[in-house]
Amino acid sequence: MNLNLAPAVVLLPLVALLAGAAVPFQAGSNAALGRLLGHPLWAALVSLSVSVLLVLPALWLMRAPLPHIAALANAPWWAWFGGVAGVAYITAALILTPKLGAAGFIVCVIAGQVLSSLAIDQWGLMGLPERPVNLARLLGVGLIVVGMLVVQWGTTSSR
Repeated sequence: MNLNLAPAVVLLPLVALLAGAAVPFQAGSNAALGRLLGHPLWAALVSLSVSVLLVLPALWLMRAPLPHIAALANAPWWAWFGGVAGVAYITAALILTPKLGAAGFIVCVIAGQVLSSLAIDQWGLMGLPERPVNLARLLGVGLIVVGMLVVQWGTTSSR
């Protein structure tokens, strides 16, 4: 095995796997915050504030250069969607995780992510390169959607 490929083949997917493993804990903790604070949007604000408090020292430690604020004027309209999507996801997690369970919510999130990612790849949206849909990718996404339905069926039938 070429050792130059090791990070791309092993390390990067492992980091992505660990990042994904954190998401259900985020959903659960945000749901608990929503119950404690009395409204999902207060929990979203607290969660996002904690994110800011963690990013600021990371920027300092990494000695990240100051951004070019003037460049924001040239940003495409969709560049702002990340913040909107973050609030939508956190709010949905707060409301739906207690109703669907962690696995039920996350499997739906994953199916939605994969379906929209397929569209992003197909048409090269969000400034990413085009990666056309093919039969293998459609079958893989179909399996994920079927998996989502099976998890939901298993969740509702076990109540």
